[in-house]
Amino acid sequence: MRFYTLLVVFCLSLLSNAQDYFPKNDGVKQSFKNYVAIKNATIYVSSNQKLENATLVFKDGKITDIGTNITLPKNATIIDATGKTIYPSFIDIYSEFGIDKPQPRPNGNFTPQYDTEREGYYWNDHIKPEYNAYENLKYDAKSAESLREIGFGTIVSHHNDGIIAGTGLLWTLNDDDNNAKRILNTKVSQHFTFNRSKFTKQSYPSSLMGGMALIRQVYHDAKWYGQGNSKTKDLSLESFNANKNLIQIFNAGDKLNSLRASKIAKEFGINYLIKGSGNEFEKITEIKNTGATYIIPLDFPDAYDVSDPYLAQQVSLSDMRFWNQAPFNLKILAENNINFVLTSYDNKNAKDFLTNLRKAVQYGLPKEKALAALTETPAKLLNQSTQIGSLNKGSWANFIIVSGDLFDEKNTIHENWVQGTRNIIDKMNVQDIRGEYNVTFNNNTFNLKISGELDKLEAKTSKDSIDYGTKITYKEPWINLVIKSKDTTKNAYFRLTGTKNNTTLEGKAVLENGNETTWKAVKKEITETKEDKKDNKKDEQKIPEMIPVTFPNIAYGNTEKPKQEQILFKNATVWTGEKEGNLTETDVLIENGKISKIGKNISASNAKIVDATGKHLTAGIIDEHSHIAISRGVNEGGQNSSAEVTIEDVVNSDDINIYRNLSGGVTSSNLLHGSANPIGGRAALIKLKWGYSPEEMIVEDAPKYIKFALGENVKQSNWGSGRFPQTRMGVEQVYEDYFTRALEYQKEWSDYKSNKSKNKVMPRFDIEMEVLGEILNKKRFITCHSYVQSEINMLMKLADRFNFKIQTFTHILEGYKLADKMAEHGVGGSTFADWWGYKYEVKDAIPYNAALMNGQGVVVSINSDDAEMSRRLNQEAAKAVKYGNISEEVAWNFVTLNPAKLLQVDDKIGSIKVGKDADIVLWTDNPLSIYAKAEKTIVDGIIFYDLEKEKETLATIQKQRSELTNKLLEAKNKGLKTQAPKKKEIGHYHCDTVGENCKVAHSKYQ
Repeated sequence: MRFYTLLVVFCLSLLSNAQDYFPKNDGVKQSFKNYVAIKNATIYVSSNQKLENATLVFKDGKITDIGTNITLPKNATIIDATGKTIYPSFIDIYSEFGIDKPQPRPNGNFTPQYDTEREGYYWNDHIKPEYNAYENLKYDAKSAESLREIGFGTIVSHHNDGIIAGTGLLWTLNDDDNNAKRILNTKVSQHFTFNRSKFTKQSYPSSLMGGMALIRQVYHDAKWYGQGNSKTKDLSLESFNANKNLIQIFNAGDKLNSLRASKIAKEFGINYLIKGSGNEFEKITEIKNTGATYIIPLDFPDAYDVSDPYLAQQVSLSDMRFWNQAPFNLKILAENNINFVLTSYDNKNAKDFLTNLRKAVQYGLPKEKALAALTETPAKLLNQSTQIGSLNKGSWANFIIVSGDLFDEKNTIHENWVQGTRNIIDKMNVQDIRGEYNVTFNNNTFNLKISGELDKLEAKTSKDSIDYGTKITYKEPWINLVIKSKDTTKNAYFRLTGTKNNTTLEGKAVLENGNETTWKAVKKEITETKEDKKDNKKDEQKIPEMIPVTFPNIAYGNTEKPKQEQILFKNATVWTGEKEGNLTETDVLIENGKISKIGKNISASNAKIVDATGKHLTAGIIDEHSHIAISRGVNEGGQNSSAEVTIEDVVNSDDINIYRNLSGGVTSSNLLHGSANPIGGRAALIKLKWGYSPEEMIVEDAPKYIKFALGENVKQSNWGSGRFPQTRMGVEQVYEDYFTRALEYQKEWSDYKSNKSKNKVMPRFDIEMEVLGEILNKKRFITCHSYVQSEINMLMKLADRFNFKIQTFTHILEGYKLADKMAEHGVGGSTFADWWGYKYEVKDAIPYNAALMNGQGVVVSINSDDAEMSRRLNQEAAKAVKYGNISEEVAWNFVTLNPAKLLQVDDKIGSIKVGKDADIVLWTDNPLSIYAKAEKTIVDGIIFYDLEKEKETLATIQKQRSELTNKLLEAKNKGLKTQAPKKKEIGHYHCDTVGENCKVAHSKYQ
């Protein structure tokens, strides 16, 4: 009995001293009531202040002293950290750690488009500023441990859900205390995204542009509400106003979305802290110009497994490039003096964060910038510099102990102290037993090699070129070896147990027959040879060369942003589009982005001479109805009117269709909202400046347009949401209702401004009503999706009643039936050349439509409404010559001067005339010929497409794909993590595309 009692006591003793024996991930935590002093360490007080051989003293979780010559308090617990480095624990300013998330509501019918499911709150359920993270916490010790292992000690947690997602709290990863001590600030941040909430069925917004419009409306409403103008209580707006002084964090998630968030910030005087995605280097100039501070994730893509050449074709060149370029992002941000902090939020495996951090430093990120981005910079943003982010007297004892330089991948984080609580991650001063030994037992000597990581050792035993299967376990100080006997007739093993004594391992051996003896292993002295040194140099990781960023950073991007040139075209056949008609053997001079001279024998000493003999020079094609270059949704279909949204918010300057359109001679595109609702969103007229930013592409001084729609799409004949209207009668009523409201809205504001209002309360600013007021005041113009004669007639009559006119009917396939009434109303027709039969309401379409409308005096253009057709609008125009017997010059104007007239920019573009913008195309043949190719496409005097360079461009693309493929194969051969090839599909939007995403064919050259 006494024996068993002693055995139990012995076992309990082992358990109580577990931290001394189990060095890795043992979950050991210690809290100290008295002083603790950590001595003899290199201490980074901050990113730019380092102390050598210093001591850190703290008590009750707060630092009491730090320095090189300090007096230690009596009875202090002393920890020797000789050879170790201490850094402040990291701060993650963007996390969902510890948030007790609600469950998504079950799918079902959408709630009405305006009604909120939360009584007393804002009308839209995606707006939730009243949500407070600190009220929805569930501390997760396991997740906290994984974050501490990579250096974090303090976290800003929030629920990343909804367009305005509520507030975040600041707390520590301190398992040993409760929230009363962990929470440093219950409300430290207010969070924004461009994404819908997962926890509501409300349908609006259904697009990126809808989300942006909604955010703007909230700002207007909050200001109006805060001034005491509302008669009803709105808890959301009250919370939003109360949160204004918090850090405003915007999860943009993409370089272009970062620019969009910055655009909203500038409109309302907000300083957003913007969370990016790691591709900021692709738009570095624009990112820098935002002046914002960025939260950057460290989620570098794994190498693609391109060993199968067929599957490898699915990987786009842009994805290959990004794999190579992503680790350089932080270096580039630092070089451009862009302020940033780092987050582990996007790392699915927490340990990847530290690996990628070290990789970013290896690729050029200065160490001091890396450390500042994880410590003092977030602390300053959080107004917590005296508490966290640096190691000063009075600050929390939040620090990590590292075996050496944190940014060297060979070093280990041993401990992470949070508010004075010790968390052992990898025990310090573990004896390293790796190496080669001569091991002797039972009168035999073997060769023993121990290798691998300290927490996962491997052993190999051999004698006379015979290997003996060996397993090793090492729990300091105990070493256990199990060696298989050479006796192959039975399973027999030698079992060795012992400890380390200087360079010797020794202990007790149990032989295969059960007899016991002793064993001893003496470490060999290894002399490094010249060959070994060469091999070591081979093993040194070389920093790969960064593939140069292009504009945009995909295939066919330019190595530099193209610039204006002085160009002289000689001896061209010039299609002026004006009364002069076509001029043969004529010169055209371009200077400063304008057409400066037209005539014969023009000379210009500094101009680039282009021999255009036998070639044709025309104005650039203008696509009056296009849906290319739009991000995350062409329709905001969540409401029957979406006048508040604008395509200008969501121009995608990286869309490959811009380049493809340039190759077809298109220089300008009118980007239209879709036709999901009667009153759609506002349009964006862009020039196809390939490689420029969205803002640089938008034609700011052009008259502004909005998309309306009639017919099957708006009454949802082919898809249904239960939204009004469901009939053609309902469509007309929508217009009646909204324009009546707009008139009342204008009167309300007019009365208020002239002091005629009785209640003296300022009206609510409504973006949607403001836009409809612009139509009524003839400051914004309508392009209307239309097919059927009766509906077209209805809308013209309605416009007459409200005293405005329709600018353009687009599609207008029954325009020939009422072309005389269109001409009388003054409305133009932008049609297809010969599309029909794709739905019921186009059954009366005829290919003579354009010519017949033109014959009645209607300004006619031919548009694409399609990313593929837009590349051959020259051929679509040619069809009007066949169907209608009109002249080539008139047909050509259908895609140049006439769309310019419909868009009211014919004083700037659409024809070749002195003083107009130099938007011109040089064709190899008559531009109406199917054999004609655009040889040079020029926008504002800048060559954006050059057929002569196409072969060279394709060769460069192929060469770069080959080089990157070899680099990817090399990465796989080195044992790096890989991912399967993924097909990158590019979306083409049409009028009736519902939702954010649309996928079509893919090109490996993208």
